[in-house]
Amino acid sequence: SQCARALEPLLGPNDLVVVSTDLSHYLDQKQVRKRDQETIRMILNNESKKLARDSNRACGLTPLRILLTLAREHNWKPMLVHASTSGDTAGPEDSVVGYATIALYGEKIMSHTSSSQLNPDQGQTLVELARLAIAQELGIDSNSASSSNIQARLEDPVFDQQRGTFVTLHIKDQLRGCIGSLVETEPLRTSIRTNAVNAAFRDPRFPPLGKNEFPEITIEASILTEPQTLEYTDSQDLVSKLRPNIDGVILSKGPARSTFLPQVWEQLSEPEDFLSHLCLKAGLPQDAWKKEHLEIQTYQVQYFEEKS
Repeated sequence: SQCARALEPLLGPNDLVVVSTDLSHYLDQKQVRKRDQETIRMILNNESKKLARDSNRACGLTPLRILLTLAREHNWKPMLVHASTSGDTAGPEDSVVGYATIALYGEKIMSHTSSSQLNPDQGQTLVELARLAIAQELGIDSNSASSSNIQARLEDPVFDQQRGTFVTLHIKDQLRGCIGSLVETEPLRTSIRTNAVNAAFRDPRFPPLGKNEFPEITIEASILTEPQTLEYTDSQDLVSKLRPNIDGVILSKGPARSTFLPQVWEQLSEPEDFLSHLCLKAGLPQDAWKKEHLEIQTYQVQYFEEKS
């Protein structure tokens, strides 16, 4: 914070602050992807203190934390541009270094982007809304003051955006429900409420959530960008163009369709496995992506988890 205060008077409205750092070092490919995904999430949520708790997250941790302090002071919004590892290029996969590019924008720049990023407080408001909606559906009395506070925060115009959303429920790190919509015609506040109730009670893979389970669930709210068609020539080209931990993927063939959020890369870190499981989810042979030219779309996600 002292360094940030020292830099503050030197910054002009047109200045660019650049911080260069590797992420994790010398783990294997799967471990690096998992650890870097956690680190990137901390950066995007401006969790500077949490970053400092563990070693081997970023070798340039001090300048990174200075940048995050400046971001808080200036209300800069984060956007993940790209993430990869040395194993994705020419390096060995048993001793890998992680990398990411993250841009932090001021309000002036963000006003010209197609979709506004939410800040961590706004994200937590949506997560709290999801829990409140499920509690009300279960007939669980909620604190009236807390409910009023959420409703007041939801009046922020940022929640007027019409975006695709998903709500995901877990119990003890196991999936307990996930429902969403890829393209939305309702405001965020309405979409999150609807998908929270659907994830809890209408996911066909699970029985409806019971009152006894309610205290055990953890809730995640995902806000999607508009899906874009991914052009590719063959299966090898498709694999090379997918961005693990960044891209959510929609796979289609006629009426068969399925999607995985970017968070699924944490369980299926290799593009080949990711695509094979996505084919199975769509009801297609798992190697359909290798043998047929399927329609592929990608999107990105900003997602928020409940604070423990």
